[in-house]
Amino acid sequence: MTDQTQRPTAQTETNPSDLAARVADLMPGVRSDLEALARIPSVSLDSFDQRHVEDSALAVADLLRGEGLEVEIVREGGRPAVIGHLPAPAGAPTVLLYAHHDVQPPGDDTDWDSQPFEPTLVGERLYGRGVADDKAGIMAHVAALRAHGGRPPVGVTVFVEGEEEVGSESLPTILERHGDKLACDVIVLADSSNWKVGVPALTTMLRGLVRVVVEVRALDHGVHSGMSGGAVPDGLTALCRLLATLHDDAGDVAVAGLMSSEAPDLDYSEEDLRSEHALAEGVSPIGTGSILSRLWTRPSMTVIGIDAPSVDRAANLLTPVGRAKLSMRIHPAEAPETAYLALKEHLDANAPWGCQVSVTLDDEGAGFAADAQGPVYDVARAAFRDAWDGVEPVDMGVGGSIPFVAAFAEKFPQAAILVTGVEDPDSRAHAANESLHLGEFERVCLAEAMLLQRLSTIEKE
Repeated sequence: MTDQTQRPTAQTETNPSDLAARVADLMPGVRSDLEALARIPSVSLDSFDQRHVEDSALAVADLLRGEGLEVEIVREGGRPAVIGHLPAPAGAPTVLLYAHHDVQPPGDDTDWDSQPFEPTLVGERLYGRGVADDKAGIMAHVAALRAHGGRPPVGVTVFVEGEEEVGSESLPTILERHGDKLACDVIVLADSSNWKVGVPALTTMLRGLVRVVVEVRALDHGVHSGMSGGAVPDGLTALCRLLATLHDDAGDVAVAGLMSSEAPDLDYSEEDLRSEHALAEGVSPIGTGSILSRLWTRPSMTVIGIDAPSVDRAANLLTPVGRAKLSMRIHPAEAPETAYLALKEHLDANAPWGCQVSVTLDDEGAGFAADAQGPVYDVARAAFRDAWDGVEPVDMGVGGSIPFVAAFAEKFPQAAILVTGVEDPDSRAHAANESLHLGEFERVCLAEAMLLQRLSTIEKE
C-alpha cells in the first residue's frame, strides 16, 4: 500500500475547489492502492481458494488503519467483514460507508483482453476483475478520508463486507451481533452505478429478487425415444412448455398478481438499451411500456440454468425429469414472499400433460424504494453537482437486486440511505473486461469527500 506520511492536514473549509485540488493530488496513490487490492483474487464462491478472501480483508483493514480508524475483522459463519470506526466530533452525525471486497469469478481468461487480476490501463479505463465492483467503492471511501487528512468533520464507520457476491448470508447475524458498532445517522452504500459518464446518479429504487428451482417429472425412468416417442411425454419437453408460459407473446411476464408501475420519465432510447445491454443484431427488446419501466419497476423472468443432457453426450432417450433455475426480479415494493407464491401458483397451474411439478425457493431478497427527500439528499445532490462541475444528478433505478440495502433499511430505520456507485454503463460488472473510468472515479471520490463535509452542517436528530 502507498505511504501515508504525505497525507494533507485536515481542514474545515467547504470551498469545493480546495477539496478538488486535494483529491486530485491523492489520486495516484488511491489508484495504486486500488490496483493492489484488485490483484488479490478474492472470489467468495466456495469453489475458489478462500485464503484470497482472507488476504483481501487484511489488506482492507490495513488501508483503514492507515487512515487512523480503529479496525476489527468480524466473521459470523461466513467470509470476513471489516469494520473501521472514527468517532464523531461533538454534535456531528455519524456516517456509515459500505462496500464489499469480494468479487465475482473471472470466467474464461480467453474472454478477457487482459489478465483479469492484473489491472491494466487502456485509455481512460482501468480493466480488471473487481476494479469497479466493488474495490473502487472501498477506495472511494478511503480517498474521502484522505481528503480530510484522516479527520473528517463527521463520525465515520466503514463496513466492508466479504460475501456480497454470494448472497451476504451472514449479514443478518453481523447486523444483529455488531449492530451497535454500525449505528449511524446516514448510510452511503457504494455499490451501484452512475447514469452515464459525465452524469452522476443516486439510486433510489432497486427491484427485489425471487429465485426458484422448478422440476418437472414425466417418467419414472428414461425410455427409448423411438419406441415411446409420440405417445409418451418427456420431462425436458414438458419443462420447456412450462417455461414458455412465463411470458406472453410480447415478452411481458405472464404470472398473475405481480406488482408493476411506471418508472421516472428519463431520456433512454432503444439505441441506449442495445449499446449498454449487448443485444445481438436483429434481436428485438421484449415487453411493453417504457424501457426504463421494463428495467426498473416491472417484473422480469429469466431462465438462468437448466439441467439437461449435453448435446455431445445425448442418448436417444426420453428424459424423465427436467430442472431449471429461474430468476425473477420484482417491483421494488413487492414482498418476495407474495411474489414467490404467485410464481409457484402459476407453475403448478400450468403443468403440461399432468406432469408432476415441484417448485423450491432458492433465494429471495427485498427491493428498495427511497423517499429521496430531505436535508441529507439535498446535500448529497449538492456534492454531486459540485464534483461534476454543475451537472444535475439523476435519480435512477436499478433492475438488479441488492438485498443488503433492505437489510440496512430495516436495521437502521432512522438513517437516510444514499445508494451511490463508481460504475457506469460501460463498466461490465460481473462480465469479462470489467473496467473503471478513472475520470469518473475521481469525481466519485471528490463527491464523497464533499458529502462528508456538507453532512457536518446538518444537525444530528
